[in-house]
Formats: sequence, C-alpha cells, structure tokens
Amino acid sequence: MARTHQLNVLAALDRAKTRRYHLAAAAIAGTGFLAGAYNLYSATLVYRLLGRVYFADSARPGEPGALPPAAAAALNGAAYCGTFAGQLAFGRLGDAIGRRRAYGLALALVAACSAASGLSFGRTAKAVVATLCFFRFWLGVGAGGGYPLSAAIVAEYAGKRRRGTFLAAVYAAQGVAILLGNAVALAVSAVVTEADYVWRVILVAGAVPAAVSFYLRTKLPETARYTALVAGDPKSAAADMSRVLCASIQEQELDVSVSGVDDKWGLFSVQFVKRHGLHLLATSSAWFLLDLTYYSQNILQKDLLAKLGWLSASPAAAAATMDDAVEEVSRLARAQALIALCGAIPGYCFAVALIDVVGRRRLQVAGFLAMTLCMLALAALYDHWASDVAGFMALYNVAFFFANAGPNTTAFVAPAELFPARLRCTCHGIAAAAGRAGAVLGAFGFFPKRGADGGEDAAGIGTRNELFVLAGTNFLGMLMTLFVPETRGASLEVLSKEVVYEAVDVAGYN
Repeated sequence: MARTHQLNVLAALDRAKTRRYHLAAAAIAGTGFLAGAYNLYSATLVYRLLGRVYFADSARPGEPGALPPAAAAALNGAAYCGTFAGQLAFGRLGDAIGRRRAYGLALALVAACSAASGLSFGRTAKAVVATLCFFRFWLGVGAGGGYPLSAAIVAEYAGKRRRGTFLAAVYAAQGVAILLGNAVALAVSAVVTEADYVWRVILVAGAVPAAVSFYLRTKLPETARYTALVAGDPKSAAADMSRVLCASIQEQELDVSVSGVDDKWGLFSVQFVKRHGLHLLATSSAWFLLDLTYYSQNILQKDLLAKLGWLSASPAAAAATMDDAVEEVSRLARAQALIALCGAIPGYCFAVALIDVVGRRRLQVAGFLAMTLCMLALAALYDHWASDVAGFMALYNVAFFFANAGPNTTAFVAPAELFPARLRCTCHGIAAAAGRAGAVLGAFGFFPKRGADGGEDAAGIGTRNELFVLAGTNFLGMLMTLFVPETRGASLEVLSKEVVYEAVDVAGYN
C-alpha cells in the first residue's frame, strides 16, 4: 500500500514543460558523465603509447615496444574494478546523503585522478604502470558513481513526457566522449612530438569536463524528489522548485501517520522482492548481457581496422608502415572516430529522438534482435568477410547502431525510473555494476587468446565461435527485456508505487 499524500511539487515537476533548468540539469549530468567516459574510452590510445615508450626492446631497434599482456590486463582490470565499486558505493551514497552532494564527490574524484593519471611517474616501467593502475582504479570509482547519480538527477528533475529524452541525451554524452577523446589525441599528436608527453596530456585533459561539471552542479538545488520523499521535507522541495520553475508552489509538512502503514521497507526486504525484485533482476540481467556483447565484440574492431588497412595487424608491421608511435596513435584516433560516426553516434541520436515516441521496451527488443541477426550473419559467413571488407564494416556498424539506439541506452534509462526514490540510486548502481561484470567477462573471458605474433591461440574459442555465443547472449537479452515494464509517459511515483497524488493547479505555473 502506498502513501496517498498530495504533493504539489511532484505534480508540478511532472507537468512542467521543457525549461532552462531541465537543460541545465541535463548539461551538468551529461558533462560529468562525459568526463568519466572520456577517461575510460581513451585507454586504447594511451596504452598503445605506453607500450612504445616504456616497453621497447633496445636490442631490437626495428621493432616498436608493445604493452605486455599482464600490464594491459592490470590497467584494464583496475579501471573495471574501480567502476564496478563506484557504481555500487556511490549508488548507495546517493540515497544516503543526496544526489547533489554524492555527485560532487564523484566528480571531484574524477577530476583529481584524471590529472594525477597524467602525472604517473616512476624510475622503471613497472613503477609507471603500477602508479597508473592506482589512479585508474580511483578514477573508475568516480566514473562509476556517475552512472546512478547522473541518471537519478535527470530523472527526478525531468517531466514525465520528456524524461526518456533527457536521460538518453545524458547517456549519449558517452558518444561525445569517444569523439572528444580521439579529437584531443589528434590535436595533441599534431602539436607534441614526444610520445611520453602525448599520453599524459590526453589523460590530464579528462579533468577539464569533470571540473566544469563540479562547478556547475552548485548552481542547481537538490532534486525535489529526494528532498520531499527521502529527506521528508516537502516544504523545502517546494521552495527550491518554486525558484527554478518561476512559480508559486505551496506544500504542507508531510504527515507520515496518515497512511497508517510502514512503507520504509529496504532493499533486503520481502516487500521489495514482491514489488521490485523482478524489475531489478530483469534490468540487471539485460545490462549484463548487453555489456557482455558490447565489450566482447571490440575484438572485431581490431579485425576491421586491419582489413581496411587503417591499422597494422602486428607491431612489426607497424614499424614498417608508420614513422613513430605518435603517428600510429594519430591514425588509430582517426579510425576510431570514423567508426563511431558511422554507427555509434547515429544510434545515440536515434535513441534520443525516439525513446519517448516508441517507448523503452520496443527500442530495447529491436536493438537486441538486430544485434542477434548481425552476429549470426558475421559468424555464418565469417570466411566470406575476408574478401568483402565493405560488407564486414556495414554489418559491424549496423550492430553498433542498434546497440546504441536500443539496449545500450535503454539499459541506462529503465533503472532510473522503476524504483522508489529512497532506493533509486542504489538499484541503478546494482544494475550498472551487473553490466560492468558483463564487460569484464567480455573483455577477459571467452574471447580468443592472442599469441606473440598477433594470431589466435588454440586455447581460445575463436572469433567465429565467439560471434555465435554473442548471438545467443543478445537473444537472451531480448527475452529478459520482456520482464521490464514500459515506463514511457508515467510518473516516477506511479511506476514505483511510492506516492499517489492528484494533479493540481500551481499558481503562476500554467
């Protein structure tokens, strides 16, 4: 049974047309999310330079250095583990101390560790990698915190008719981060000739958007839903929203004795399992399966770049075709930017435009279905694509288009809408952490092992078999989506069964 108090401030937020404060909240959350994504996605460029600078063999001057598998695994693992921990920790913290305060801590951590990552020094290559692992872990903690906090802030500020659009726009900042990272790499490599400085500048640049978002967040108050429903102070929530809405919203003190029921049940309660247990399982499973596919198929990008001749297939070939490490990174940045523009970015734009038109569940089902078919086509005709590079690239980009137009966006949106305000960040953090677990399995689990010559090791299952497995995981993701209710156009409080209130006229608002 839910509380039945009339909360004018919630009605005003749900009915609000798009205003400046909506755009401000989305811009602040998006900028912070961009900062975390920039630092995570720039790793490919940075690691290639680290190998050239610190692991070159002086006895073999004709061959450039390459980051050892153990060092690459340590750096990736530190970032993944930090992100996983941050999603859980800051999810809980956002519900405990408020979205605004917790987000400030997460952004400060990203800014500080971005700058510190670029200043990772040491007397030996191992010392540099160890120091970078330390800062990458804490950077991941802050970036992981951005998932539940940015989602909750935007969902709780937005009106019910355009909430999906704003949430999708925040997640689309991930695509902007990919382009920005490659643009920074291109700009730095054009100006700086010393490889050891290039990767440091790329990392330090990630502190800028985090610092900007940290400052801008001070311009907005705590979300009204947190203040009214979690902190229990609807009068302060009404006063805050009266300022941002330029309206007069009156609210009485919340008398929790009226309903006569205890609705303060927690995450580990029978009531939560009955009301939202299936929602949490479905959203977490869909995100896990999506990231398992998304991060596994990154291996195809290496094949694609090699087939197109945009990137050498082996370090020895790289030495023969590229002047130096800086030029190699410049070519890689151009290639990654082009691939993102062909598939990922249009997918994000498609999701932003249509998520409040066709709904979250339809986009997610369609995305998983298209990805399943693409993986099957790539696997069934894998030998054929060796001579049909254009077809290989087309299917690859179609898969990424539908991933970003569907589950890669909707998996972020749904957990921000289904759960009560007092558990919203916590549950979103759990779903996001499940996705990160899928990413770890995809990146380190069953993908083909690579030998010293760049070829596949017999110990791996092979790229073709991997594609069949990914087709299966996408199909399972589509099935789990059927258990996620559609949230389009509904109030957050109606979806979570937390508060039922009547629509009211707010003086000065209509």
